Amino acid sequence: MLQDAVNKPGTIHEAYTRFWNYSLGNQILALIQCRDRSIEPGPLASFRRWKELGRHVKKGEKALTLCMPIQIKAKDWDQKLQEDRLTPEDGAGQQNGSRTIFVFKRNWFVLAQTEGDPYQPEPIPGWDKATALTALNIREENFTMLNGNAQGYATGVETVAVSPVAAMPAKTLFHEIAHVILGHHADGELNSLHEVEAECVALICCEVLGLPGPEFSRAYVQHWLRGDSIPEKSAQRIFQAADRILKAGTASETNRPTSEM
Repeated sequence: MLQDAVNKPGTIHEAYTRFWNYSLGNQILALIQCRDRSIEPGPLASFRRWKELGRHVKKGEKALTLCMPIQIKAKDWDQKLQEDRLTPEDGAGQQNGSRTIFVFKRNWFVLAQTEGDPYQPEPIPGWDKATALTALNIREENFTMLNGNAQGYATGVETVAVSPVAAMPAKTLFHEIAHVILGHHADGELNSLHEVEAECVALICCEVLGLPGPEFSRAYVQHWLRGDSIPEKSAQRIFQAADRILKAGTASETNRPTSEM
């Protein structure tokens, strides 16, 4: 799904503008289903939520599928590990004796699949750099690197810098923030996979916000991939990081269903 989004300009931006209050993975998943079924993309809600809004799902309409988190007890998780031959890494996290896993559920309908009372979509929230950096606990410092070819850099776990003459400062900033929140510097020297992950995050953020740079990001990613495909776990990390950056920069946080995709 990430390959499709990265290689087809406009896909990420359309998915976000249609389904912004869901996770990026679910945004793209919903858009792909709408395209496959020739349904007009639009505001998305569950059967029950549309009913609360005074609308009902049209007869014969089939629900869209999204990836949703559910919590299971530690005992049930251990049993599931044995039955499905999963590894502990297949769970998203563990707290209070429970494990969060992600499952696909078919329970959502877009506005075009419903009828009833008039519906006014919520406005798409704006994104602010200072708000995002504060929420992410990242500080932007003055650029001091003497290498004239460097566009930006990240140091440690909380500092980024962008060259004052960077060709695309927003794209560079997203790239460096991604290095920080993905913990790349903790792994030692940056490698090709680190660069692919960080640039994919920058590509997604720029496409979502309508900023320049995605076309250069695509070339950058292909250069570092060297013909390989993006690993599944990296795709998960990329979506999570981009989601986190975009959510951190909104003035009002929205409780959005999350996705590991």
